[in-house]
Amino acid sequence: MKGIILAGGSATRLYPLSKSISKQIMPVYDKPMIYYPLSALILAGIREILIISTPRDLPMFKELLGTGENWGMRFDYIIQEKPNGLAQAFVLGEKFIGDQPACLILGDNIFYGQGFSSILAKAKDITDNACIFGYSVKDPRAYGVVEFDALGKVISIEEKPEKPKSSYAIPGLYFYDNSVVARAKALKPSARGEYEITDLNRTYLDEGKLKVEIFGRGFAWLDTGNSDSLLEASNFVATIQKRQGFYVSCIEEVAWRQGWIDNNQLEKLGKDLNKTDYGKYILSLI
Repeated sequence: MKGIILAGGSATRLYPLSKSISKQIMPVYDKPMIYYPLSALILAGIREILIISTPRDLPMFKELLGTGENWGMRFDYIIQEKPNGLAQAFVLGEKFIGDQPACLILGDNIFYGQGFSSILAKAKDITDNACIFGYSVKDPRAYGVVEFDALGKVISIEEKPEKPKSSYAIPGLYFYDNSVVARAKALKPSARGEYEITDLNRTYLDEGKLKVEIFGRGFAWLDTGNSDSLLEASNFVATIQKRQGFYVSCIEEVAWRQGWIDNNQLEKLGKDLNKTDYGKYILSLI
């Protein structure tokens, strides 16, 4: 399976913070925001990842992440000239995806909870369908919303409805079979002029090929669309790390636990950062 991180857009709700730098480069407590979705893809066992961003910001991601070789991975990069909708990621990534299934994750989404690896492994095991997620939120109007019948079967998906039919928002994490490229290319722009991920999901729903997994009450999904949510995400990560002593989304640790790098490689990565608590944590793992 191939992975895609969509890290484009202008993040105008974070101005002036994001006026000259990508939102996904900004810190969430002690690491760049993009580390969090990247760690989710690593947990899913995905080693080949495409980063999509703007002409201005893509060089920063290349400098930050490089080729991925340090983590036993491979990164590719491609420009999205303007934000034309999430589904466009599969059109831009057609050559990268090739004949593989694909997972798309948004560069500003943070997931944390026990059993996340198992959830990802289950979602990744797709053949001719798609798997997305549902997460109950107090006000789902800013998200795609999934509706279930009395037996828990998905019956509708709506994009940012004024009157949501359920409290279940759809987080920015999507698993698709290889037909996703052809489906995305066949989409028509919405009234907003964008190629909507909701319309893409509906093509699977209409064919009875859409699975929705529910994140339970003990699971955390955070996005960072404004200053308050960015601060809340930072405080959440800080609290977990200080309380438990484990780091959230430490890329080096996750790649090492996957067996993609060995102790010697992990030690080298830690020594490169040994003046920081982050580097000292990496070294402590050995």
